[in-house]
Amino acid sequence: MDVSAIIVNWNTKELLRNCIASIYEQAGSVNYEIIVIDNASSDGSCEMVRSEFPEVILIVEPTNRGYAAAINDGIRIAHGRYVLVLNSDTLICDAAIEKTVRYADKHPEAAVIGCQVRENPDKVQMTCFQFPSLLNLFLRSSGLARCFKKNRFFDREDIRWWQRDSERQVDVVSGMFMLVRHEAIDEVGVMDEDYFLYCEETDWCYRFSKAGWKMLFWPGAVILHLGGGGHSSKTKELQLEVQMKKSILLFFKKHYSTIHYFLARLLLVFYTACRYLEIVLRLFRKTIARQNVTYELKEKQKQWVVFKYCAFGLEP
Repeated sequence: MDVSAIIVNWNTKELLRNCIASIYEQAGSVNYEIIVIDNASSDGSCEMVRSEFPEVILIVEPTNRGYAAAINDGIRIAHGRYVLVLNSDTLICDAAIEKTVRYADKHPEAAVIGCQVRENPDKVQMTCFQFPSLLNLFLRSSGLARCFKKNRFFDREDIRWWQRDSERQVDVVSGMFMLVRHEAIDEVGVMDEDYFLYCEETDWCYRFSKAGWKMLFWPGAVILHLGGGGHSSKTKELQLEVQMKKSILLFFKKHYSTIHYFLARLLLVFYTACRYLEIVLRLFRKTIARQNVTYELKEKQKQWVVFKYCAFGLEP
């Protein structure tokens, strides 16, 4: 078996249907299996998979234990030489899986291979990024990365000056398409289930790197990323915002010193406090001017919740 494609699903029925269909249509000549891990969906996703794709291996979780835990359940039953971690809101194009496998076979030093990801046929998505660091966190939190996009220093974390049109060794391969060598997983282990959502691929790539493996990006294969996987989570926007900060801090706590973790938390507290005050002032100004303040009220609530987590560890 060449590839075990693992897809985690949570209430993305239509996206999941199209993703699975694209694998069958565009996988190429590699031998593969498809494993869908459903995180307690309520939209009929499981019934759709059973009726339309009976050959797919479906694992139905009784509760949503998070993305990393679901991926790990898939890895434990995967038979492929490679594990393909794939988002449900992606579409495989032009035999991308076969092409990436052939490339990986030529690069035994690589634990993870990423391909080119497009938001539409004409727009390349800026996938892959550097490992978290205090400098990168400061540049992002201060807004300097946004002010100086594509600058090799200020926008270093997202590497926006690189157009994703060339082969390159990277720190982190983005999680919507990660071809992972099973041999490397056997050495390093599965994803860390302490990450409920976000940063799980960052942690995984960091551990691969520390063990001497490489992460490579190769633009010779292409997928579409529709960006719809988060739509089912819009009602939990506050929780997701907090979860992002929680995962970043977990990474610092796990891999760096106590002082690094403390400074990272301090940076996030300062940033969220400034953001909250900015929104309050904007709300006051627009209220005086009798302008619509719907966005400001929503953003004020969100930033207050995020600040309480960063400062006091209080989760919504």
